[in-house]
Amino acid sequence: MRNMAYAEALREAILNEMRRDPAVFLLGEDIGRFGGTFGVTRGLIDEFGEDRVKDTPISETAITGVSIGAAATGMRPVAELMFVDFVTVAMDQLVNQAAKMRYMFGGKITIPMVLRMPAGAGIQAAAQHSQSLEAWFTHVPGLKVVYPSTPKDALGLMISAIRDDNPVVFVEHKVLYSMKGDVPDTNEPIPLGVADIKREGSDVTVVATGLMVHKALKAAEILSKEGIEVEVIDPRTLFPLDKEKIFNSLKKTHKIVIVTEEVKRGSWGGELAALIAEEMFDYLDAQIVRIGALNTPIPFTTVLENVVIPNEEDIIKAVRAIA
Repeated sequence: MRNMAYAEALREAILNEMRRDPAVFLLGEDIGRFGGTFGVTRGLIDEFGEDRVKDTPISETAITGVSIGAAATGMRPVAELMFVDFVTVAMDQLVNQAAKMRYMFGGKITIPMVLRMPAGAGIQAAAQHSQSLEAWFTHVPGLKVVYPSTPKDALGLMISAIRDDNPVVFVEHKVLYSMKGDVPDTNEPIPLGVADIKREGSDVTVVATGLMVHKALKAAEILSKEGIEVEVIDPRTLFPLDKEKIFNSLKKTHKIVIVTEEVKRGSWGGELAALIAEEMFDYLDAQIVRIGALNTPIPFTTVLENVVIPNEEDIIKAVRAIA
């Protein structure tokens, strides 16, 4: 096992695939000599040069459009948008082109591209640089959506995302970039659509994404001292979704809490809750509980930001209420 930070694990995966496949190349704002806003691509230009590590103008529209065209003609672009919030100006390319081209061409072309997007709050980047917009992407047929919470998952899922023949939105929580964890000595892909049980338990199932996985694990340790054993599941890919693993956990615990950093209204967490209500209602011994951010733009100040974003105490209260 190796110990590395989340950002280092992403770089390791990208490096692995660039060495393995000459069709893989990178593009985005300041990803070359600067190494990316969060340092993920640092040093890659030294090995692969400007032909395969391309600094772009400040245009998310161009970054996404070039990626689609390159993917359609046989390349495997890995594009970085500096913040997930900026995808708003490239939604036509992503939603109406990348997501639909393979279908509209009858499968005669593929769009093997990865769109990396730093997301989430916690670094005081304010309302236009701190959102969690993953539900937008899961709503669109033709897109796959990945959201790893650990360095191990980031490495393995990035390898799979780059090798996938479909457009993959790869969400990376900004607070996680510096978080360290154990990573296998060999760089092996983790299949998309396979959830991971981060902690086994028998009393309440907690499904969490991104940074919330770590908050759920901390909450579970506190609750364990009270005799409440929480099972924490990280879906890892929001679509395709491993609902079987979540459903099997619910058959055991009969209670579920869904924790995401998104604004609760219209969230991916709401979609999961609806799915459980439709298909697993008879297994529920308590109401489905959803935890999300408050219905407000993300504030700049640390104190207010912490109020808006879910925390361990929110999870503890929710579990206690149904356990």
